[in-house]
Amino acid sequence: MPFKLSPSALNLMKDCPRCFWLAQHKVWKRPAGIFPSLPSGMDKILKIHFDKFMEQGKLPPEICENSDCTNMKLFTDKEKMKVWQSNFKGVSWTDKEGNELHGAVDNILVKGKKLIVLDYKTRGYPLKEDTAEHYRQQQNIYNFLLRKNGYETEDYFFLLFYIPKEVMATGEVIFDTELVKMKVDVDSAEKVWKDALKMLNEDCPSKSCEWCEGKMKHEGVKMKEENKKIKEDNKYF
Repeated sequence: MPFKLSPSALNLMKDCPRCFWLAQHKVWKRPAGIFPSLPSGMDKILKIHFDKFMEQGKLPPEICENSDCTNMKLFTDKEKMKVWQSNFKGVSWTDKEGNELHGAVDNILVKGKKLIVLDYKTRGYPLKEDTAEHYRQQQNIYNFLLRKNGYETEDYFFLLFYIPKEVMATGEVIFDTELVKMKVDVDSAEKVWKDALKMLNEDCPSKSCEWCEGKMKHEGVKMKEENKKIKEDNKYF
C-alpha cells in the first residue's frame, strides 16, 4: 500500500507514532483543531507582496538590506511557483514503490544556479532561543524534495518572522521582521522519510498518546454496547 506524506504528517509521527500509523492506514485520525486564520491570511498577502517585487526584479525591504541576501533574487517562474505554493500539490516526489512526499513552500530565492527556501512565519511574540528550531524538519523536507526534483539548493534556508509591534493612530498594524538563517540537513529529512515508511509497513505501534488512548477506550465502549444490543436482538429469533 503506497502512502502520501507531508511535513505535517511526519510531525505527527514525532508527536505520536500510533496516531500517525492509524491515520495513514485510514483507521481514524485526530480531529483538526481550530487553526488561527491570521497566519494563513498573512501568507496570502505576503505572497502578493513578494510577487510585486519579483516582477520588478527586486527583493522586498524586509530582506534586501540583509547581508545574507546579497546577490540573490526571487524565483521568477510564476507557474511553477503557483504549483509549489499549493497545499494540494506543492513540491512533490514519488519513490519507486509509489509512496509520495509533498510540501508547499512559501517562496524561493535564487543565488546563481542554486535555490534557497524562504518560509514566512507570523508570531504574536518575539522569538525565543529555540523558536526557529521547531521548523527545521519542515524546511529540511522542502530542500530534500527540491533536490529529488533535480534542483540544486544551498546548504541553508531562511525563516522570515513577522511579529506585531504596534497599532498606529490611523489603525495600521506595524510588524517587526526578523530573518533567521539555518543550515539544511537533507540527510535528516531522508532518514525521517525512510523511518516513516518502515513504521507504516510494520504493525501498529502499541504506545499511545492521551488522545488515541481516549479514542480507543471510547471505541471499546461503543463495541461493547453494539455487542450487547446484538445479543439482545438475537433473543427474539
